[in-house]
Amino acid sequence: MLSRGDSETRTATTAATLDQMAQTLARLDGLRTFLLACAAVGLALAVTGVLILIAGKNPVIAYWAMIKGAVGTADRLAFALNKSTPYILAGVGVALCFRAKVINIGAEGQIAVGGIAAAFVALYVKLPSMPLIALALIAGAIAGAAWSALAAFIRLKRGVHEVLCTLLLNFVGVLMVSEALNGDMGEPGAGFPQSPLFERAAWLPKLLHGTELHIGILFVIAAAIAGHVLLWRTTFGFRLRVLGASPQAANYVGISAPRCILGVMVVAGALAGLAGGIEVLGVHYRLIENFSTGFGFNAVAVALIASVNPIAVLPAGLFFGFLEAGALAMQREVGVPSSLVFVIQGLTMVFVLCAIGVGARRQKV
Repeated sequence: MLSRGDSETRTATTAATLDQMAQTLARLDGLRTFLLACAAVGLALAVTGVLILIAGKNPVIAYWAMIKGAVGTADRLAFALNKSTPYILAGVGVALCFRAKVINIGAEGQIAVGGIAAAFVALYVKLPSMPLIALALIAGAIAGAAWSALAAFIRLKRGVHEVLCTLLLNFVGVLMVSEALNGDMGEPGAGFPQSPLFERAAWLPKLLHGTELHIGILFVIAAAIAGHVLLWRTTFGFRLRVLGASPQAANYVGISAPRCILGVMVVAGALAGLAGGIEVLGVHYRLIENFSTGFGFNAVAVALIASVNPIAVLPAGLFFGFLEAGALAMQREVGVPSSLVFVIQGLTMVFVLCAIGVGARRQKV
């Protein structure tokens, strides 16, 4: 017979062993995600290279021009990093949602309303630079969180699936930007729907002197790390993972699905709204029409390529940003259309999803 002290010691040892196993599995999952993404990117580049060859161009020269266009100078590198910022911020939130089997495809609308809120603060609030920037970014995050919470509320209270809610709210969010710019926030006499230029106090500080690289990239790194910690080191993250793996098991152990859905949607919306604020304060220095177009759906693609792993969203988002940054250089120097970048992005996502599907089928067998 084991004494009470021996039993407690054995229980603690077992718990520590299980925790160590969970950490090991998490590391293996991260390694698997990285290898999977690398293989998918390699296949996508190979298939696209064949298309370039068929078009009568040299794929090696085309890819070299793309690389130079993305990282050839400090200015190009800064542009690529700025381009990646909204993809990664929104992608981390989407990855967390997908982990809980919450299909949030509303990042584009959340980015749009976040940009409106940040622009409103930048235009109408008079504060010193750093408090003004902080308040504008907080306002953007709150607006995005509220917009996402609205979709979650419709899903939970009215039973409308979140795919439909978030998709339709995207259009509403984008139209709200147009409405704001055709109203009091619009610049009188401008030939394009846009707000007046913000005061310099509201511009995001530059991270690298002499370039356009803003401090938004620091928020990106923090968001990816925080998303990983949230998912793997907190009770909330554990609940998300259980809910995503088995709603029946989550219900059995008392995990509240509505609370998890609302919580993860609010987190994702806040990150997307923050991305919208960073975009208007750090890139355009004003609110412009359709500034969020494409960001949300690219964030979904980034999250899927990262196998819904928040820390892996960082390299996946950088990959998308660097591809788009180098596309124009490839078109200008080699004559290969810049739209070919979308083919690479699409093929990468297809190959990743195929690999995930094959792996899931093998696990079931």
